[in-house]
Amino acid sequence: MRTFDFTPLYRSTVGFDRLANALDRALAADVSPNGYPPYNIEKQGENDYRISIAVAGFSDDELSIEMRDGQLIVTAKKRMDAEPDEVTYLHRGIAARSFEKRFHLADHVRAKGAETENGILHIELVREVPEALKPRQIKIATAPKTIEDKKPAKKVAKA
Repeated sequence: MRTFDFTPLYRSTVGFDRLANALDRALAADVSPNGYPPYNIEKQGENDYRISIAVAGFSDDELSIEMRDGQLIVTAKKRMDAEPDEVTYLHRGIAARSFEKRFHLADHVRAKGAETENGILHIELVREVPEALKPRQIKIATAPKTIEDKKPAKKVAKA
């Protein structure tokens, strides 16, 4: 088991208290055997993303997409009644086994839609940062200048 001490990192950062948890999740990621099914993650704009998963052999009603606890969970369960028992395969290269794929999403990222096209499941994601969390410029006000009461200079009499 790998363990890392993030204490020095906490000394120089503010608000990254969940960083250790995120790194632990990434290091201990539940990787599917042989990377099944293959997938792509695309960045389509500053705040738009797309996950494409190869789901050939699965119908739309055999697929499930769920968002839970900051994760996007894609599940596929093949129905047993869909394939007749009398089929004898000489070679079976098209995998149609059930799977569950998990993607950890950053804060404020949500799925906005999904569709299948030519055996590929496309999941559209968008990052929507609330106005209160967006960067904003803070104006620096200058303190008003005050004039101190000055005593008039003494007049020197000329002799």
